[in-house]
Amino acid sequence: MKANRTLFRHFGVLLLAVLLTYLFLLVHGKWVPMHRWNRAFADASLILLAVTMSLGPAVRLWNRLSWIIPWRREFGIYAVLFGTVHAYIIFDGWIQWELPRIIGLLVHPNLGRYVMAEHGFGLANALGLVALGYGAVLVTISNEYAVRRLGASVWKFIQLGAYVLWMVVLLHTAYFLFMHFLHFHRPLPDPNPLQWPFVGLVLCVIALQSAATLKTWRDRRRQNARS
Repeated sequence: MKANRTLFRHFGVLLLAVLLTYLFLLVHGKWVPMHRWNRAFADASLILLAVTMSLGPAVRLWNRLSWIIPWRREFGIYAVLFGTVHAYIIFDGWIQWELPRIIGLLVHPNLGRYVMAEHGFGLANALGLVALGYGAVLVTISNEYAVRRLGASVWKFIQLGAYVLWMVVLLHTAYFLFMHFLHFHRPLPDPNPLQWPFVGLVLCVIALQSAATLKTWRDRRRQNARS
């Protein structure tokens, strides 16, 4: 029975992730195929991660939603998997496996060697790779076997790193939404239509987490007052 519920959650979240990717493909319909697909998977991954970060605070605010907590694991897993597909498209389609380019290095035609050409691009990609690496760790331990082997306290400590991962992903995403294409020497593309929805999403998650933290603080104060 438990295995059936787990499979149902996997199927449900995967179906949602595919639907999100399709919708984002429509949003980016005028872009070249490589950027269209890379952004669609990235945006779907971000939504899944935002849901992952919101489920815990939502349950703290509304106890009746406690049934959604088991879904957090699947949302996190597919957020990382779709982020991995996004990274693969970048490596294969944008930098074409010329690995120094991922940190902003390009071969100077006169010098014949790599020079730093895209400082922000390199830093943003470094953040993305850090997030993907830690996300892979979280996916690896997202099972009952890992909980037993690591112990509950160690497992929870590692999982707390998800908050750092969330902030790193936000910085990575914000750079490409607002900064990367502001070149003074190149034609500027049309602004990404998801810039302000991204800001709204981040503010919603922050508001939810802040409200949950405030409620937890108030509840503990009341308990301490009674004791």
